[in-house]
Amino acid sequence: MRIGIIKETKTPPDSRVLLTPKQCKTIMDLHPDISIIVAPSPSRCYKDEEYLQEGISMQEDLSACDILVGVKEQVIDTLIPNKQYFFFSHTAKEQPYNAKLLKAIVDKKIQLTDYEYLKDTADKRVIAFGRWAGIVGAHNGILTWGKRTGKFTLKPMNQCKDFKEAVSYYKDIDLGNTKIVLTGTGRVANGSAEVLDKMKIKKVSAEDFLNKNFSEAVYCQLETQEMFQKPDGSFDLEFYNNPEGYISSFEAFTKVADVMINGIYWDNKAPAFFTKDDMKKEAFNIKVIADVTCDIAPVASIPSTLKASTIADPIFGYNVQTEKETTAHKNAVVDMMTVDNLPNELPRDASEDFGNQFIDCVLGSLLNDKSNMIYNASITTKEGKLNKPYLYLESYINI
Repeated sequence: MRIGIIKETKTPPDSRVLLTPKQCKTIMDLHPDISIIVAPSPSRCYKDEEYLQEGISMQEDLSACDILVGVKEQVIDTLIPNKQYFFFSHTAKEQPYNAKLLKAIVDKKIQLTDYEYLKDTADKRVIAFGRWAGIVGAHNGILTWGKRTGKFTLKPMNQCKDFKEAVSYYKDIDLGNTKIVLTGTGRVANGSAEVLDKMKIKKVSAEDFLNKNFSEAVYCQLETQEMFQKPDGSFDLEFYNNPEGYISSFEAFTKVADVMINGIYWDNKAPAFFTKDDMKKEAFNIKVIADVTCDIAPVASIPSTLKASTIADPIFGYNVQTEKETTAHKNAVVDMMTVDNLPNELPRDASEDFGNQFIDCVLGSLLNDKSNMIYNASITTKEGKLNKPYLYLESYINI
């Protein structure tokens, strides 16, 4: 098996990589029948020289490889027909901006395996950058709050050597009596909670968050049943299969929270947390939203997530009255942090962690021709068709 590590071609280019130089060497040492070739890249967080030092072959042309692995979507013109690709395609939710990409993948008879849908027998994802997205997202959310209030400054994560350096600055910030609401209990949200804990922000229950006043910064971390309910006020596990029968019960938190960190996976059929009209109400108190989930409106859990912002320019303002983008940090404006490639701010940390997950949880299945894990995560087949679990995308690619 020949695995090629492709050059990231999306603009701006992502500097993460599936496998670090040492991980490539480890795989080839353990599996002599696997060879790994790396396409040179000036933007990758691990330099070409680091791969060469580990004895990894480098060349521009990866057409001899069986499997091509990257991180983000590839530019259509760079796709090599009749191969198997691994990357985050952002297509399975029918994201309109990638419909042409998926159509091209089908036309080129490429088997696209999406990391997001690699799951174990319990239907849980086995590989993700989620923890790092949550870590950077929370850091950026607090940084945005500091900019808005003028009470403190925080060094941007992408200017830190690593997470350890970022943590060293947390002792110097004072958030006062700020209230932060964090949604979700998965990898992303727990990564965010990790940052808030390292900032010594007190964690409180949802009930206390809503009903008590504090003289210090606090946060609450909400579970699904604390945010969504049936019209009769009940909740059960059917939500995860049929969320369209539920309504948001998040309004109470919008009245008391200063900062919202959104770290929960959102299904297109689930209700949004609130509406644009809700944001216009005088009682709506949230002033900063760090939307780590970053589904783009109008199909989104946060209606003010008008776009994905960038690492270079991570914050924009949302004018609640005009419903338009504007300058941040003003009255009647909610500051939005919507970077969609947050782990790229700590690319070496994130890449090493991601590569370890791939080796531990995916590589064995990749070597198995009849792996259900690989099959279920493959959106398309090498026959130029949508795979059975994704036939619902037929109209999406033929728009």
